[in-house]
Order: sequence, then structure tokens, then C-alpha cells
Amino acid sequence: MGMEQTVLFASGSPPTYPSIRGLLAACDFPLQLRMIDGELAFPDEEPSEDWRELRVGTPGGMITLRRGTDRITLVTWGNADQALTQAWNALVWGCAQAGSGQVLTDRGPISADEYRKTADLPENLRHDRK
Repeated sequence: MGMEQTVLFASGSPPTYPSIRGLLAACDFPLQLRMIDGELAFPDEEPSEDWRELRVGTPGGMITLRRGTDRITLVTWGNADQALTQAWNALVWGCAQAGSGQVLTDRGPISADEYRKTADLPENLRHDRK
């Protein structure tokens, strides 16, 4: 069974994968593409503008991104360890930050900045970079 988190985008358009990857790379959190829409991908391959599902390798493990017209849903294993949970949260934050999105939580939608303050993130993503 998997766990998922969703990021909504008021603009109606989720951010591009290169913008998410670039933001996280600038925070020393590298991503490697593994699959695009069910097909194997090279780690540095760029998905088309209309991708629907990506499998991304992170330092903590694999995360699935499913894109809708106004959202990205991020899925990981239900038995994720702390490293994978932190990677999942890092990608959620990265999507929200890159696209000015709102993370859906049990308490309602919150901004990327609010999410960053409460989520279990890798150390290099817990604070603003100077």
C-alpha cells in the first residue's frame, strides 16, 4: 500500500520537472529520472511537456509523481523508512515551491514555506540557503 501527498496549483498548471529538479539540485538534493509514463528513462532525460507520471530516484529511494491539470500527487511506499519519507517530503516541498503551490494536509492547504517548517525534511532542506 502506498502513501500520497498532493500539491495544488492555483495557476492550473504544475511546474515543469526541470524547474523542480533545478530547485532541489540547488539545495544539494539530486534527482535522477527512472521512468516516464511507464517507460524506462535515462537519468538525465527530459520528460515531454505533457508527462503524466514520473518515477524519480532520490538519495532516499524512489518516488512517483503523478501530474493532473492542477496538481501533482507524490506517492511512496507505505513502509517507507525515515530516509525515504524525508525524500518524499523534499519532493513535495520542491513541487510546491517551484510552482507556488499549496500542499494539501489534514489541516487544509498550506504554502511551501509553511510545509517546510513542519515536514520531516533532509537537513540540507530544513533552512533557507544564504
